[in-house]
Amino acid sequence: MSSPKIPRSTDDYTREAAAARRAFVTEQTGATLEHTGSFSLDPAVLPGNVEHFTGVAQVPVGLAGPLLVDGEHAQGEFYVPLATTEGTLVASYNRGMKLVRLAGGVKTTVVKESMQRAPVFIFESAREARAFANWLVAHEDDARAAAETTTKTGKLIEVERYLAGRFCFTRFDYTTGDAAGQNMTGKATWAACEWIKANYPGEIDYALEANLATDKKHSHINNLHTRGRRVIAEITIPDQLLREVMNTSSQALYRRRQISGQVGAWLSGSANNGAHSANGITALFIATGQDVANVSESHAAHAYVELRENGDYYYSITIPSLICATYGGGTGLPSQRECLEMMGCYGAGNALKFAEIVAATVVAGELSLGSAIVADEWVSSHDEYGRNR
Repeated sequence: MSSPKIPRSTDDYTREAAAARRAFVTEQTGATLEHTGSFSLDPAVLPGNVEHFTGVAQVPVGLAGPLLVDGEHAQGEFYVPLATTEGTLVASYNRGMKLVRLAGGVKTTVVKESMQRAPVFIFESAREARAFANWLVAHEDDARAAAETTTKTGKLIEVERYLAGRFCFTRFDYTTGDAAGQNMTGKATWAACEWIKANYPGEIDYALEANLATDKKHSHINNLHTRGRRVIAEITIPDQLLREVMNTSSQALYRRRQISGQVGAWLSGSANNGAHSANGITALFIATGQDVANVSESHAAHAYVELRENGDYYYSITIPSLICATYGGGTGLPSQRECLEMMGCYGAGNALKFAEIVAATVVAGELSLGSAIVADEWVSSHDEYGRNR
């Protein structure tokens, strides 16, 4: 006996087709989709974003800010949309942004861009793999030319090579303009690999992705080599300001960072010695149409603090693999585009600006949560803002 099939139509991106699928769900499960079926967007804009479109999942969007950013691409004050169902999150980030603003803003710097596809080339012996690695060095420009025929904006920076057993693992590293670039780099690398296969003088086989790019997974290699954008955000806060706004002191905050941020993170083997960067990044990603699964890589962070002789508190965070876009993917959908436009970040030429705003938002959230823990306000604030039962 065959299972009932989800309804399809020759014109599958219409309100009628979506309604037919909702009726199918009700018939099969008994669930009604009243709210899922209430949406303002035109289904005709969705090809390339979703299949079997049935409705929408509405996530509340809260507003935090203004966030003062002193970046090379993001300059000035920004109101930040955060899509979340976690009570207290927006309030906490908003409080952190107040502190940041009074302290003169977050200084942000994008230090590297790199998106990967990581094929493995397979040989009969380690010597053959080594010979290929050497050949690839000599022919990297030819591989680059083949890759770049597939894209107007993607540029192949380099090809990393790692030998293990009878395999040559590689990472093809690209800049991708304002797109996140996973599909772009996949297509470009496939073209390069096909050129290599056709022109290498020996027997060769390859798999387009061998997990060394660690797509949508955290990895140590991306901490070192970057995936997406590598962004550093830093700020110096006077002790008196921490006392007035956060009910704590620079010394108390520094002491806690040494325990939980260093020893605790080391003991746990964490990829992040900060507090909760994934919270702000995820909320921003949902609001602005990013591929939310990229939080797997993007949440990694290296926090560093100093207690200055005058009592000032210096805080920096390095985000080594922030994957975000202002063009392509879900960024052009109506609600998501509006949220990007709110920050002046929609469209071409804005990816680095958006990356700096994300990093500055992370700093605001780290400072707020860290201060709440030290001031013993963490539980009480969640009791006040985070309970709906």
